[in-house]
Amino acid sequence: MNETEAKQAGYERFIPLVGRVLLALIFLTSGVIKLGYWDQTAGYMASKGFPLIPFFLAAAAFIEITGALSLILGYRARLGAVLLIVFLIPTTLIFHDFWTQQGMAQQISLLTFLKNFAVMGGLLLVTVYGSGPLSLDSH
Repeated sequence: MNETEAKQAGYERFIPLVGRVLLALIFLTSGVIKLGYWDQTAGYMASKGFPLIPFFLAAAAFIEITGALSLILGYRARLGAVLLIVFLIPTTLIFHDFWTQQGMAQQISLLTFLKNFAVMGGLLLVTVYGSGPLSLDSH
């Protein structure tokens, strides 16, 4: 067994799993909250001028929850990561439009905008490198 194989047999094989779970938590939580606070979320979407709210709200919750579960389980994780990236692009542009705001609201939206880009970076890593050894994809 070489050094790389020894590390993979040790703690390093857990790192992709931990990373996937950390990436997934925000989406899983957000999707469940959308379902639990349907009317409030629909009202927020309406305040942003979103069309076809019931359809897009249901689609958003479904994408977030299934994408998160895909990452956590490492089952078709590359596809789950791509779906979450595609979901994040319009979400970030529509709901975190810092360029239209002022003061503290602008700062909060800017940080959330940049956080979403950081999350997309993590999702891109899963897309390129896969889910790692402790995943359903690896079996």
